Amino acid sequence: MVAMPESTFGRSDEVDQLLLNARLRDELEPFFDESILRLNIQDMPTPVENEFLASMLAWERAPVVPIGQWFEPALRLPPPDTLDDAALHDLLWDAIQKLFDKRIVLDFTDHLSDRQLYCVIYRDILPSPEKKIDSSQNFLHWDCADAGGDPEVWLRYYASPQEREHWAEQGEPLPPCEPPPYPRRLPQQPL
Repeated sequence: MVAMPESTFGRSDEVDQLLLNARLRDELEPFFDESILRLNIQDMPTPVENEFLASMLAWERAPVVPIGQWFEPALRLPPPDTLDDAALHDLLWDAIQKLFDKRIVLDFTDHLSDRQLYCVIYRDILPSPEKKIDSSQNFLHWDCADAGGDPEVWLRYYASPQEREHWAEQGEPLPPCEPPPYPRRLPQQPL
């Protein structure tokens, strides 16, 4: 076997990356919009650009499916009013883990009781149609503080002093800052 000079391997990889780049751009052509135009390829190595283009292609091709149907079999929870507190607690933590296994992270939950969080999962999350992207790098973050579209929950329990100050500068009234009543350790996206 003849040893190839190291620079030949580097060029081969570079050619492979350029070919992959051309293929990804061709496949993205039907979805072409300003996000591809904003991509400054002079500032980005081709492998990084290819990762970005591949993630865009995965997004464009991903089906929109209710989250409960991301599971096999579909994840269905019993109605909350049919459960006592102990059963609800066990089902809640099982659902939280199952959601995390599908890369769904629940953010800002510490203001909700177990029953309230279960209701958010049952009523809002599981029936919500979302893009189902099969990638170990993509996480869907569900903001449980914004369930009602009211910023008061976020301001009261989660906003930093700087965020609260910025809000006050806008002339908006601030609720008192309080610690969340139901602190819990939920699984989080790895860094």
